[in-house]
Amino acid sequence: MYITLLGRQPEISLAELAAVFGADCVNRISQQCAEVQTSQFDITTLGGTVKCAKVITELPASRADKASLLAASRFITQHYQAKWAHSPHKITLGLSAYGLAVSARDIQKTGLILKSSLKKSGTSLRLIPNDQPALSTATAHNNKLGGSPHKVELLLVKTTDRRLIIAESRGVQNITAYTRRDRHRPKRDAFVGMLPPKLAQIMLNLALGAGSLAHQRSCSNSATGSASSLSDKSMVLRTALPDAFDLEETAGSRPAVTILDPFCGTGTVLQEALLTGYDVVGTDLSQKMVDYTTENLSWLQSTFTAPGNVIDIHQADATTHHWPSSKHLTAVVCETYLGQPFSAPPAPQKLAEVAGNCNHIITGFLTNIRPQLAPNTSLCIAVPAWYDASGRATHLPLIKNLQKLGYHQLNHIPLIYRRPDQTVARELLILRTSRAPDG
Repeated sequence: MYITLLGRQPEISLAELAAVFGADCVNRISQQCAEVQTSQFDITTLGGTVKCAKVITELPASRADKASLLAASRFITQHYQAKWAHSPHKITLGLSAYGLAVSARDIQKTGLILKSSLKKSGTSLRLIPNDQPALSTATAHNNKLGGSPHKVELLLVKTTDRRLIIAESRGVQNITAYTRRDRHRPKRDAFVGMLPPKLAQIMLNLALGAGSLAHQRSCSNSATGSASSLSDKSMVLRTALPDAFDLEETAGSRPAVTILDPFCGTGTVLQEALLTGYDVVGTDLSQKMVDYTTENLSWLQSTFTAPGNVIDIHQADATTHHWPSSKHLTAVVCETYLGQPFSAPPAPQKLAEVAGNCNHIITGFLTNIRPQLAPNTSLCIAVPAWYDASGRATHLPLIKNLQKLGYHQLNHIPLIYRRPDQTVARELLILRTSRAPDG
Protein backbone atom coordinates (compact mmCIF):
# COMPACT_ATOMS: atom_id res chain seq x y z
CA MET A 1 0.00 0.00 0.00
CA TYR A 2 1.23 3.47 -0.90
CA ILE A 3 0.32 6.97 0.17
CA THR A 4 0.40 9.80 -2.37
CA LEU A 5 0.48 13.54 -1.80
CA LEU A 6 -1.84 15.06 -4.40
CA GLY A 7 -0.97 18.04 -6.56
CA ARG A 8 -2.38 21.57 -6.67
CA GLN A 9 -5.49 20.30 -8.49
CA PRO A 10 -6.23 17.16 -6.44
CA GLU A 11 -9.16 16.05 -8.61
CA ILE A 12 -6.82 15.79 -11.60
CA SER A 13 -4.24 13.91 -9.51
CA LEU A 14 -6.92 11.45 -8.39
CA ALA A 15 -8.18 10.99 -11.94
CA GLU A 16 -4.66 10.15 -13.10
CA LEU A 17 -4.16 7.61 -10.31
CA ALA A 18 -7.54 6.02 -11.07
CA ALA A 19 -6.72 5.81 -14.77
CA VAL A 20 -3.38 4.10 -14.15
CA PHE A 21 -4.13 1.85 -11.18
CA GLY A 22 -7.93 1.47 -11.44
CA ALA A 23 -10.56 3.40 -9.52
CA ASP A 24 -11.06 0.51 -7.08
CA CYS A 25 -7.40 0.74 -6.05
CA VAL A 26 -7.43 4.46 -5.23
CA ASN A 27 -8.99 5.93 -2.11
CA ARG A 28 -8.86 9.56 -1.10
CA ILE A 29 -8.06 9.61 2.60
CA SER A 30 -7.76 13.35 3.27
CA GLN A 31 -7.84 16.71 1.55
CA GLN A 32 -4.23 16.30 0.45
CA CYS A 33 -3.62 12.56 0.27
CA ALA A 34 -4.79 9.32 -1.28
CA GLU A 35 -3.86 5.69 -0.72
CA VAL A 36 -3.14 3.38 -3.64
CA GLN A 37 -3.34 -0.40 -3.44
CA THR A 38 -0.28 -1.51 -5.36
CA SER A 39 2.98 -3.28 -4.61
CA GLN A 40 5.07 -0.88 -6.72
CA PHE A 41 4.86 2.85 -7.37
CA ASP A 42 7.04 4.83 -9.78
CA ILE A 43 6.50 8.54 -9.17
CA THR A 44 8.49 9.52 -12.27
CA THR A 45 5.66 8.25 -14.49
CA LEU A 46 2.97 10.38 -12.81
CA GLY A 47 2.68 14.14 -13.28
CA GLY A 48 0.01 14.69 -10.63
CA THR A 49 1.67 13.03 -7.63
CA VAL A 50 3.92 15.25 -5.50
CA LYS A 51 5.22 12.63 -3.07
CA CYS A 52 4.75 8.90 -2.69
CA ALA A 53 5.44 6.79 0.39
CA LYS A 54 5.10 3.15 1.33
CA VAL A 55 2.87 2.49 4.33
CA ILE A 56 4.80 1.24 7.34
CA THR A 57 1.98 1.07 9.88
CA GLU A 58 -1.41 2.45 10.85
CA LEU A 59 -2.43 3.67 14.28
CA PRO A 60 -5.82 4.81 15.54
CA ALA A 61 -5.99 8.60 15.59
CA SER A 62 -6.81 10.18 18.93
CA ARG A 63 -9.26 13.05 19.27
CA ALA A 64 -6.32 15.24 20.26
CA ASP A 65 -3.75 15.56 17.47
CA LYS A 66 -0.91 15.98 19.93
CA ALA A 67 -1.80 12.63 21.44
CA SER A 68 -1.77 11.06 17.97
CA LEU A 69 1.64 12.58 17.34
CA LEU A 70 2.93 11.23 20.64
CA ALA A 71 1.82 7.69 19.70
CA ALA A 72 3.44 8.07 16.29
CA SER A 73 6.63 9.36 17.89
CA ARG A 74 6.86 6.29 20.12
CA PHE A 75 6.45 3.95 17.16
CA ILE A 76 8.96 5.84 15.00
CA THR A 77 11.58 5.90 17.74
CA GLN A 78 11.28 2.18 18.47
CA HIS A 79 11.01 1.06 14.84
CA TYR A 80 13.87 3.11 13.43
CA GLN A 81 16.10 2.70 16.45
CA ALA A 82 15.99 -1.04 15.75
CA LYS A 83 16.34 -0.55 11.98
CA TRP A 84 19.18 1.95 11.97
CA ALA A 85 21.17 1.06 15.10
CA HIS A 86 24.88 0.56 14.32
CA SER A 87 24.34 1.62 10.70
CA PRO A 88 27.60 2.35 8.84
CA HIS A 89 25.78 5.04 6.84
CA LYS A 90 24.81 8.50 7.96
CA ILE A 91 21.04 8.83 7.95
CA THR A 92 19.26 11.89 6.56
CA LEU A 93 15.73 12.20 7.92
CA GLY A 94 12.83 14.51 7.17
CA LEU A 95 9.46 14.49 8.92
CA SER A 96 6.16 15.73 7.48
CA ALA A 97 2.69 15.78 9.01
CA TYR A 98 -0.54 16.15 7.03
CA GLY A 99 -3.94 16.73 8.60
CA LEU A 100 -2.53 17.09 12.11
CA ALA A 101 -2.97 20.36 13.96
CA VAL A 102 0.53 20.34 15.44
CA SER A 103 3.46 22.71 15.17
CA ALA A 104 6.67 22.20 13.26
CA ARG A 105 8.46 22.24 16.60
CA ASP A 106 6.34 19.32 17.81
CA ILE A 107 7.18 17.36 14.68
CA GLN A 108 10.91 18.07 15.01
CA LYS A 109 10.92 16.76 18.59
CA THR A 110 10.30 13.24 17.25
CA GLY A 111 13.36 13.51 15.04
CA LEU A 112 15.51 14.90 17.84
CA ILE A 113 14.52 12.05 20.17
CA LEU A 114 15.41 9.49 17.49
CA LYS A 115 18.66 11.27 16.73
CA SER A 116 19.69 11.17 20.37
CA SER A 117 18.74 7.49 20.66
CA LEU A 118 20.69 6.51 17.55
CA LYS A 119 23.75 8.46 18.66
CA LYS A 120 24.11 6.09 21.62
CA SER A 121 24.39 3.16 19.20
CA GLY A 122 26.97 4.91 17.04
CA THR A 123 24.64 5.96 14.20
CA SER A 124 24.77 9.53 12.92
CA LEU A 125 21.46 11.12 11.90
CA ARG A 126 21.00 14.46 10.18
CA LEU A 127 17.53 15.88 10.84
CA ILE A 128 16.34 18.28 8.15
CA PRO A 129 15.15 21.48 9.85
CA ASN A 130 11.75 22.86 8.91
CA ASP A 131 9.54 25.74 10.04
CA GLN A 132 6.37 24.06 8.74
CA PRO A 133 4.70 20.78 9.76
CA ALA A 134 5.45 19.34 6.29
CA LEU A 135 8.57 19.56 4.16
CA SER A 136 8.12 21.35 0.86
CA THR A 137 8.55 19.49 -2.43
CA ALA A 138 11.72 21.47 -3.10
CA THR A 139 13.25 20.60 0.27
CA ALA A 140 12.47 16.90 -0.11
CA HIS A 141 13.77 16.90 -3.69
CA ASN A 142 16.96 18.84 -2.97
CA ASN A 143 17.80 16.50 -0.10
CA LYS A 144 17.08 13.45 -2.30
CA LEU A 145 14.66 12.03 0.24
CA GLY A 146 13.21 8.68 -0.75
CA GLY A 147 16.05 8.07 -3.16
CA SER A 148 17.93 5.62 -0.96
CA PRO A 149 17.45 3.65 2.30
CA HIS A 150 19.60 6.24 4.08
CA LYS A 151 17.76 9.37 2.89
CA VAL A 152 14.25 9.07 4.28
CA GLU A 153 11.17 11.22 4.69
CA LEU A 154 8.49 9.94 7.03
CA LEU A 155 4.93 11.05 6.25
CA LEU A 156 2.40 11.15 9.08
CA VAL A 157 -1.10 11.37 7.59
CA LYS A 158 -4.32 11.73 9.56
CA THR A 159 -7.19 10.33 7.50
CA THR A 160 -10.81 11.43 7.42
CA ASP A 161 -11.81 8.04 8.91
CA ARG A 162 -9.61 8.69 11.96
CA ARG A 163 -6.53 6.65 11.15
CA LEU A 164 -2.95 7.80 11.52
CA ILE A 165 -0.78 6.41 8.75
CA ILE A 166 3.00 6.37 8.99
CA ALA A 167 4.65 5.95 5.60
CA GLU A 168 8.21 5.99 4.32
CA SER A 169 9.00 8.08 1.25
CA ARG A 170 9.77 6.35 -2.01
CA GLY A 171 10.19 9.47 -4.08
CA VAL A 172 9.25 13.08 -4.68
CA GLN A 173 8.32 14.97 -7.83
CA ASN A 174 11.48 15.81 -9.76
CA ILE A 175 10.98 19.55 -10.17
CA THR A 176 14.50 19.98 -11.58
CA ALA A 177 13.80 17.57 -14.44
CA TYR A 178 10.46 19.22 -15.25
CA THR A 179 12.07 22.66 -15.29
CA ARG A 180 14.84 21.46 -17.56
CA ARG A 181 12.40 19.93 -20.05
CA ASP A 182 10.32 23.10 -20.00
CA ARG A 183 12.61 26.11 -19.75
CA HIS A 184 15.76 24.73 -21.37
CA ARG A 185 14.12 23.81 -24.66
CA PRO A 186 15.46 25.86 -27.57
CA LYS A 187 12.01 27.05 -28.67
CA ARG A 188 9.24 28.40 -26.42
CA ASP A 189 6.31 30.68 -27.22
CA ALA A 190 4.35 32.30 -24.41
CA PHE A 191 1.70 33.67 -26.75
CA VAL A 192 0.43 30.26 -27.85
CA GLY A 193 0.52 29.02 -24.26
CA MET A 194 3.05 26.80 -22.58
CA LEU A 195 1.62 23.47 -21.51
CA PRO A 196 3.53 22.30 -18.40
CA PRO A 197 5.38 19.00 -19.00
CA LYS A 198 3.79 17.44 -15.93
CA LEU A 199 0.31 18.26 -17.26
CA ALA A 200 1.23 16.68 -20.60
CA GLN A 201 2.35 13.60 -18.66
CA ILE A 202 -0.97 13.55 -16.79
CA MET A 203 -2.94 13.83 -20.02
CA LEU A 204 -1.07 10.90 -21.57
CA ASN A 205 -1.89 8.76 -18.54
CA LEU A 206 -5.53 9.88 -18.58
CA ALA A 207 -5.83 8.92 -22.24
CA LEU A 208 -4.06 5.57 -22.05
CA GLY A 209 -5.21 4.42 -18.60
CA ALA A 210 -4.37 0.75 -18.09
CA GLY A 211 -2.49 0.87 -21.39
CA SER A 212 0.03 3.41 -20.10
CA LEU A 213 3.61 2.43 -19.46
CA ALA A 214 3.10 3.72 -15.91
CA HIS A 215 0.60 0.91 -15.40
CA GLN A 216 2.67 -1.70 -17.22
CA ARG A 217 5.78 -0.86 -15.20
CA SER A 218 3.79 -1.31 -12.02
CA CYS A 219 2.53 -4.70 -13.21
CA SER A 220 5.99 -5.73 -14.40
CA ASN A 221 7.74 -4.67 -11.20
CA SER A 222 5.27 -6.55 -9.01
CA ALA A 223 5.46 -9.78 -11.06
CA THR A 224 7.04 -12.76 -9.35
CA GLY A 225 8.90 -13.70 -12.51
CA SER A 226 7.17 -17.04 -13.03
CA ALA A 227 5.98 -17.91 -16.53
CA SER A 228 2.36 -18.33 -15.35
CA SER A 229 2.22 -14.95 -13.61
CA LEU A 230 3.65 -13.17 -16.66
CA SER A 231 1.18 -14.91 -18.95
CA ASP A 232 -1.73 -13.98 -16.69
CA LYS A 233 -0.62 -10.36 -16.64
CA SER A 234 -0.32 -10.36 -20.41
CA MET A 235 -3.94 -11.50 -20.71
CA VAL A 236 -5.12 -8.89 -18.22
CA LEU A 237 -3.35 -6.15 -20.18
CA ARG A 238 -4.76 -7.46 -23.45
CA THR A 239 -8.37 -7.18 -22.25
CA ALA A 240 -7.74 -3.72 -20.77
CA LEU A 241 -6.11 -2.17 -23.83
CA PRO A 242 -7.96 -0.45 -26.69
CA ASP A 243 -8.31 -2.25 -30.01
CA ALA A 244 -5.43 -0.23 -31.48
CA PHE A 245 -2.93 -1.99 -29.19
CA ASP A 246 -1.10 -5.01 -30.58
CA LEU A 247 0.28 -6.73 -27.51
CA GLU A 248 2.71 -9.49 -28.40
CA GLU A 249 2.70 -12.77 -26.52
CA THR A 250 6.34 -12.39 -25.49
CA ALA A 251 6.56 -11.57 -21.79
CA GLY A 252 8.07 -8.17 -21.17
CA SER A 253 7.41 -6.78 -24.67
CA ARG A 254 5.54 -3.47 -24.88
CA PRO A 255 2.66 -2.72 -27.20
CA ALA A 256 3.28 -0.32 -30.06
CA VAL A 257 1.73 2.93 -28.87
CA THR A 258 1.30 5.87 -31.24
CA ILE A 259 0.15 9.27 -29.97
CA LEU A 260 -1.24 12.02 -32.20
CA ASP A 261 -1.18 15.69 -31.18
CA PRO A 262 -3.09 17.67 -33.86
CA PHE A 263 -2.33 21.01 -32.12
CA CYS A 264 1.30 20.27 -31.31
CA GLY A 265 2.46 23.86 -30.68
CA THR A 266 6.00 23.70 -29.33
CA GLY A 267 5.77 19.92 -28.84
CA THR A 268 5.32 19.43 -25.10
CA VAL A 269 2.89 16.50 -25.36
CA LEU A 270 5.06 14.82 -27.97
CA GLN A 271 8.24 15.21 -25.93
CA GLU A 272 6.64 13.60 -22.86
CA ALA A 273 5.31 10.79 -25.03
CA LEU A 274 8.76 10.18 -26.55
CA LEU A 275 10.39 10.11 -23.12
CA THR A 276 7.85 7.52 -21.97
CA GLY A 277 8.53 5.32 -24.97
CA TYR A 278 5.59 6.10 -27.24
CA ASP A 279 5.81 6.86 -30.96
CA VAL A 280 4.45 10.24 -32.00
CA VAL A 281 2.72 12.08 -34.83
CA GLY A 282 2.26 15.84 -34.63
CA THR A 283 0.57 18.49 -36.74
CA ASP A 284 -0.18 22.17 -36.31
CA LEU A 285 -1.88 24.87 -38.37
CA SER A 286 1.23 27.06 -38.05
CA GLN A 287 4.39 26.10 -39.91
CA LYS A 288 6.29 28.11 -37.29
CA MET A 289 4.98 25.79 -34.56
CA VAL A 290 5.86 22.74 -36.66
CA ASP A 291 9.42 24.08 -36.95
CA TYR A 292 9.51 24.76 -33.19
CA THR A 293 8.31 21.24 -32.42
CA THR A 294 10.83 19.69 -34.79
CA GLU A 295 13.71 21.59 -33.21
CA ASN A 296 12.54 20.88 -29.66
CA LEU A 297 12.17 17.15 -30.31
CA SER A 298 15.60 17.03 -31.92
CA TRP A 299 17.03 18.72 -28.81
CA LEU A 300 15.16 16.27 -26.58
CA GLN A 301 16.51 13.22 -28.36
CA SER A 302 20.06 14.54 -28.23
CA THR A 303 19.81 15.50 -24.55
CA PHE A 304 17.78 12.71 -22.94
CA THR A 305 17.10 9.04 -23.42
CA ALA A 306 13.85 9.12 -25.39
CA PRO A 307 12.94 5.57 -26.49
CA GLY A 308 9.94 6.62 -28.60
CA ASN A 309 10.10 7.36 -32.32
CA VAL A 310 9.07 10.49 -34.23
CA ILE A 311 6.91 9.17 -37.06
CA ASP A 312 5.85 12.45 -38.65
CA ILE A 313 5.59 16.17 -37.87
CA HIS A 314 3.96 18.36 -40.49
CA GLN A 315 1.74 21.40 -41.06
CA ALA A 316 -2.00 20.73 -41.22
CA ASP A 317 -5.41 22.19 -40.33
CA ALA A 318 -6.94 19.94 -37.65
CA THR A 319 -10.47 20.79 -38.82
CA THR A 320 -9.95 19.40 -42.35
CA HIS A 321 -6.82 17.22 -42.42
CA HIS A 322 -6.78 13.48 -43.00
CA TRP A 323 -4.00 11.79 -41.02
CA PRO A 324 -2.40 8.83 -42.79
CA SER A 325 -2.81 5.56 -40.85
CA SER A 326 -5.14 7.31 -38.39
CA LYS A 327 -6.96 4.01 -37.75
CA HIS A 328 -3.76 2.72 -36.12
CA LEU A 329 -3.44 5.56 -33.63
CA THR A 330 -3.54 4.51 -30.01
CA ALA A 331 -4.66 7.85 -28.58
CA VAL A 332 -5.09 11.52 -29.35
CA VAL A 333 -3.64 13.86 -26.71
CA CYS A 334 -3.56 17.61 -27.24
CA GLU A 335 -4.13 21.10 -25.97
CA THR A 336 -6.64 22.52 -28.45
CA TYR A 337 -7.16 26.16 -29.36
CA LEU A 338 -7.59 28.17 -26.12
CA GLY A 339 -8.39 31.51 -27.75
CA GLN A 340 -6.70 34.76 -26.93
CA PRO A 341 -5.11 35.17 -23.49
CA PHE A 342 -6.75 37.44 -20.92
CA SER A 343 -5.10 39.01 -17.89
CA ALA A 344 -8.55 39.87 -16.48
CA PRO A 345 -12.09 38.60 -17.16
CA PRO A 346 -13.34 40.03 -20.48
CA ALA A 347 -16.64 41.83 -21.02
CA PRO A 348 -19.58 39.46 -21.65
CA GLN A 349 -19.78 40.35 -25.35
CA LYS A 350 -16.06 39.71 -25.86
CA LEU A 351 -16.24 36.44 -23.92
CA ALA A 352 -19.17 35.25 -26.05
CA GLU A 353 -17.19 36.06 -29.19
CA VAL A 354 -14.04 34.24 -28.07
CA ALA A 355 -15.90 31.25 -26.63
CA GLY A 356 -17.92 30.93 -29.84
CA ASN A 357 -14.78 30.97 -31.96
CA CYS A 358 -13.07 28.32 -29.81
CA ASN A 359 -16.21 26.19 -29.81
CA HIS A 360 -16.41 26.37 -33.61
CA ILE A 361 -12.77 25.35 -34.13
CA ILE A 362 -12.74 22.51 -31.60
CA THR A 363 -16.10 21.17 -32.80
CA GLY A 364 -14.71 21.20 -36.34
CA PHE A 365 -11.66 19.26 -35.20
CA LEU A 366 -13.69 16.63 -33.30
CA THR A 367 -16.09 16.26 -36.23
CA ASN A 368 -13.22 15.88 -38.70
CA ILE A 369 -11.19 13.32 -36.81
CA ARG A 370 -14.02 11.15 -35.48
CA PRO A 371 -14.55 9.01 -38.64
CA GLN A 372 -10.79 8.61 -38.98
CA LEU A 373 -10.39 6.90 -35.61
CA ALA A 374 -10.93 3.24 -34.78
CA PRO A 375 -13.68 2.31 -32.31
CA ASN A 376 -12.71 2.80 -28.64
CA THR A 377 -9.82 5.12 -29.43
CA SER A 378 -9.02 7.26 -26.40
CA LEU A 379 -8.57 11.02 -26.38
CA CYS A 380 -7.52 13.48 -23.69
CA ILE A 381 -7.91 17.05 -24.87
CA ALA A 382 -7.50 20.35 -23.06
CA VAL A 383 -10.14 22.92 -23.97
CA PRO A 384 -10.63 26.43 -22.59
CA ALA A 385 -12.89 27.46 -19.73
CA TRP A 386 -13.17 31.09 -18.61
CA TYR A 387 -13.49 32.27 -15.01
CA ASP A 388 -14.95 35.58 -13.86
CA ALA A 389 -13.95 37.54 -10.74
CA SER A 390 -16.39 35.57 -8.57
CA GLY A 391 -14.99 32.23 -9.67
CA ARG A 392 -17.88 31.25 -11.94
CA ALA A 393 -16.88 29.34 -15.06
CA THR A 394 -18.01 29.56 -18.67
CA HIS A 395 -17.61 26.21 -20.42
CA LEU A 396 -17.65 25.33 -24.11
CA PRO A 397 -21.14 24.45 -25.40
CA LEU A 398 -19.72 21.44 -27.27
CA ILE A 399 -19.21 19.59 -23.97
CA LYS A 400 -22.96 18.97 -23.81
CA ASN A 401 -22.97 17.65 -27.39
CA LEU A 402 -20.08 15.17 -27.27
CA GLN A 403 -22.34 12.15 -27.70
CA LYS A 404 -23.82 13.61 -30.89
CA LEU A 405 -20.28 14.10 -32.17
CA GLY A 406 -19.56 10.40 -31.63
CA TYR A 407 -17.70 10.51 -28.31
CA HIS A 408 -18.30 9.13 -24.84
CA GLN A 409 -16.98 11.32 -22.03
CA LEU A 410 -15.26 9.26 -19.33
CA ASN A 411 -14.74 11.91 -16.64
CA HIS A 412 -17.93 12.63 -14.74
CA ILE A 413 -16.69 15.72 -12.95
CA PRO A 414 -14.94 18.77 -14.46
CA LEU A 415 -11.15 18.51 -14.40
CA ILE A 416 -9.87 22.09 -14.31
CA TYR A 417 -6.20 23.05 -14.40
CA ARG A 418 -5.69 26.69 -13.41
CA ARG A 419 -4.08 29.06 -10.97
CA PRO A 420 -6.47 30.83 -8.57
CA ASP A 421 -6.09 34.15 -10.40
CA GLN A 422 -6.18 32.72 -13.93
CA THR A 423 -8.96 33.80 -16.30
CA VAL A 424 -8.43 31.20 -19.05
CA ALA A 425 -8.25 27.70 -17.59
CA ARG A 426 -7.58 24.34 -19.19
CA GLU A 427 -10.49 21.92 -18.89
CA LEU A 428 -9.49 18.30 -19.50
CA LEU A 429 -11.91 16.08 -21.39
CA ILE A 430 -11.28 12.32 -21.34
CA LEU A 431 -13.08 10.83 -24.31
CA ARG A 432 -13.49 7.59 -26.19
CA THR A 433 -14.85 7.17 -29.68
CA SER A 434 -18.24 5.53 -29.36
CA ARG A 435 -20.19 5.51 -32.61
CA ALA A 436 -20.52 7.47 -35.81
CA PRO A 437 -21.84 11.04 -35.31
CA ASP A 438 -25.55 11.54 -35.74
CA GLY A 439 -26.50 12.81 -39.18
